[in-house]
Amino acid sequence: MKKFSVLLLIVVFFSACKPSHLALQSSFNPRFSPPAPDYGNRQYWASLPDKVDAADSTPLNSNLRNTQALAHADVFFVYPTIFTGTPKNQSIWNADVNDEELNREIQATTILNQASVFNGACRIYVPYYRQAHLYAFYTPNKEDAARALELAYQDVKTAFEYYLEHYNQGRPIVIASHSQGSYHAERLLRDFFDGKELQKKLVAAYLVGFPIKRDAFTNIRPCENPNEVGVWASWNTFGKNYFPDNYVKCFKDAVSTNPLLWSSSEEFASRELNLGGVSIHFTFAPQLVDAQNHAGILWINKPYLRGRWHLPSKSWHRADMNFFYMNIRENVAIRIEKFLASDQLMAVTQKSKNGIADK
Repeated sequence: MKKFSVLLLIVVFFSACKPSHLALQSSFNPRFSPPAPDYGNRQYWASLPDKVDAADSTPLNSNLRNTQALAHADVFFVYPTIFTGTPKNQSIWNADVNDEELNREIQATTILNQASVFNGACRIYVPYYRQAHLYAFYTPNKEDAARALELAYQDVKTAFEYYLEHYNQGRPIVIASHSQGSYHAERLLRDFFDGKELQKKLVAAYLVGFPIKRDAFTNIRPCENPNEVGVWASWNTFGKNYFPDNYVKCFKDAVSTNPLLWSSSEEFASRELNLGGVSIHFTFAPQLVDAQNHAGILWINKPYLRGRWHLPSKSWHRADMNFFYMNIRENVAIRIEKFLASDQLMAVTQKSKNGIADK
């Protein structure tokens, strides 16, 4: 009975088959949008480097440490859709950032399991934002969806502007996100980095859980090795040999980065290359999955856990980052180190040029 209970927990934790989404019955109405967050107020940040929050956590049995205080780079993280249930009031299309119950869920899920990946190499900044309801991605009314997602993006944009003005202080920047968060982060990169002065400060972007096309940006390339800087990575995880119903529409032309190889190669990467993921109860799990890119998506065999053959084998969306927790953690540190070294070399070169010019 105990083994069955543990297996059930694993299935619930990792499984992300096609969601049985709640259909919203009313059209988007801006009069009923929840109040906008004031990012000058710390309560509207899910995570800040000097604030006690779930991003400070490290997985059980991992021997990792939260070293944000020593970090030389920042990560601006945009979380996925957590607003999926029945709305509590007239604000049905966008989440209320003052909803304490929802904010606790955000902390206990995405901030704990995803944002914490970066606490070994980055100072973590995560704004609460008026995320669009899950139904925005399923409604046949594209106008409703567009308006709800636009409202959400404006919060992300405003938070990033506040971050730049009040928190960044010239440090290198990592952009990271998952699912709906990556929908917004892709746009954030175009608006603030792609071909802009700020691109010089971009270490890398991890746009996970949302299909990103190769030509999404004009000047920012998808990564093809583990130590490139100024690049982006993206993947969407499915069981081997499975194609989602919306494959042709959404994923066929997407770039898939294998987070065990950090390239778009379709070479198989064995689980021995997996430095460890996180499982239920935020517990370190070594060599959790293997990985192989295939035609725009990332395929895995079932996670190597007890009772693995009883696990689902289709969509693993919820675990896009959990499965590769340690590989992401290591990779962002490598890229930051490479960025800082390149930055110092450029500074020395410029100083030398200036000295010659002075003579």
